[in-house]
Formats: sequence, structure tokens, C-alpha cells
Amino acid sequence: MKKRPRQKTKKATFGAGCFWGVEAAFRQIKGVKSTRVGYCGGWFDSPTYDDVCSDKTGHAEAVEVTFDSKIVSYIDMLDVFWNNHNPTTMNRQGWDIGSQYRSVIFFHTTEQKKAAEASMEKLEKAGKWKNKIVTQIVEAMPFHEAENYHQQYLEKRGLSTCHM
Repeated sequence: MKKRPRQKTKKATFGAGCFWGVEAAFRQIKGVKSTRVGYCGGWFDSPTYDDVCSDKTGHAEAVEVTFDSKIVSYIDMLDVFWNNHNPTTMNRQGWDIGSQYRSVIFFHTTEQKKAAEASMEKLEKAGKWKNKIVTQIVEAMPFHEAENYHQQYLEKRGLSTCHM
């Protein structure tokens, strides 16, 4: 029997507004093995959706992506992140307003931190956006999985994106 090479799975975590559309964008990428939506970056233990929506927990709506790095790179994950939201609006994406909708990259390794910083600097220099990028790049904190009804929310409804 021929031995199959082991997958090299890694984790990436992003906040880019409402987690439903962010999750849907990542789920379409070849090499993404799984996603889960939840809350990251706050101080409140075991937050619920209602807690996070109060804008008093410090958490961002976030998507944790598990991907096969032999198929898709972290740089590719960053490209999906940057291209699927407006990183120049502080605590806001479209109609969604509050710190829970902030643009944030939660890095898991020093390499991810360096890649995120380099990609942000490159985009800033390219002048893609009229305004300055306000995305936070912070160390990953405990990830609290959102309630089951939020997982793959758009997919369950036959949708592939949120409208803004």
C-alpha cells in the first residue's frame, strides 16, 4: 500500500465584519479544510452572540480557518481577508457598527504576524484604498465558537455571500 503524504494543516483567524460572509468567502478556497465562526479578542468568558452584540465584551466576530498549507498558503488566506472587506473603516463594515465588527488579524505564529504586517504594508503602499488601513494585527486569543445556528449560516440558506 502506497503511503499518502500527511496534510500540513494550519490555523488562521480573522475578523472582518459579520462573520457569516467572511466564513463563506474562506469556505470557497481550495485547501480550506474547515471553518468555524465565533468570538475572539475579548475579555468576557464564554460569550454568547447577545453578549458580543452588546459591544461590551471586547470580542470581534471572527472566523477560524483550518487549511492545508500544501494546497493554499497563509499569504493566500491574507489575500482573501483583504479582498472581502473594507479594512479602512474603524469598527464598521457596511451597516454593521461596533468593535465586534472590527478588521483584525489574529496571528498564531511569529511567521503569521510578519506575513500579516508585510501584506498590510504592501497594500498601504499600493494605495488601493483612499483612507488608511486600520486593521489590527494581534496575537490570537482564546476562540469561543459561536452558537450552532451561526455556523455556515449562509450555506444553510443557499446563499454564497452577504449583501452590503
